[in-house]
Amino acid sequence: MTVDHDALAKDDQTQRDPISTAALIGYAAAAVGVVGWFLFGLLVQRQGFVDSVGESAGAAFAMLLAVSVIGTIRRNGR
Repeated sequence: MTVDHDALAKDDQTQRDPISTAALIGYAAAAVGVVGWFLFGLLVQRQGFVDSVGESAGAAFAMLLAVSVIGTIRRNGR
């Protein structure tokens, strides 16, 4: 099945703001921090692979939740 036209008109499509350089640097710093937290737990604290993965995954999900909440607050403020 083919479609000869767009599903949404050009006016109805949402325009997304480009990601700023500061946001990209923040995301990269967060990724480095999560990997560093994993390696710290694994190599320094010697708490085991599964525990280190769980702890760093929990920290990553907490950061994702914070980014989501902040983004929602900023978007609704406009």
